[in-house]
Amino acid sequence: MKVLIKKYMGFLMAVAAVGIIMVLSTKTGLKALGIMAGTFKEMLMLLPPVFVMLGLLDVWVPRETMVKYMGEGSGIKGIVLSILIGSAAAGPLYGAFPVAAVFMKKGAKFSNILIFLGAWSTTKIPTLMFEIASLGPAFALTRLAINIPGIIIIAHLLIKLMPKKEIERIRENSYEIL
Repeated sequence: MKVLIKKYMGFLMAVAAVGIIMVLSTKTGLKALGIMAGTFKEMLMLLPPVFVMLGLLDVWVPRETMVKYMGEGSGIKGIVLSILIGSAAAGPLYGAFPVAAVFMKKGAKFSNILIFLGAWSTTKIPTLMFEIASLGPAFALTRLAINIPGIIIIAHLLIKLMPKKEIERIRENSYEIL
């Protein structure tokens, strides 16, 4: 029971906070509850297709292929592929973490996984198209030109700064998720 409570502590704290807000101000509490319900509904709409895609990725892409293109010896090929996959993705960032877990399970290099997560969060093609239309191509392409090297540098810095045991712990935890 303690493990279950610990696992869902964030959710339980959010429910308690909404309960307190509801007692203090019913109108504000109902608004907070509506936002919470909307977010929950959005997650329920997004996560099933993501998990179907992950199941197909897990079955269709052999581990050897993932290691070849995104594993330890992949070099620039793995970096480019990580950026392309992250940029082509759709949905909010929380959808990227199950994908990253499958990449870990399949043997992708940890820095490529970090690059994939960075690309998912900052270089999405729909975002780029919106920026070109509303802020102009100079801004959008300058931001992209700064973000891509920044993502790669940060990923490699994290690899240098993180203890190997921590990276292995993250990799092992990803197996438990799937």
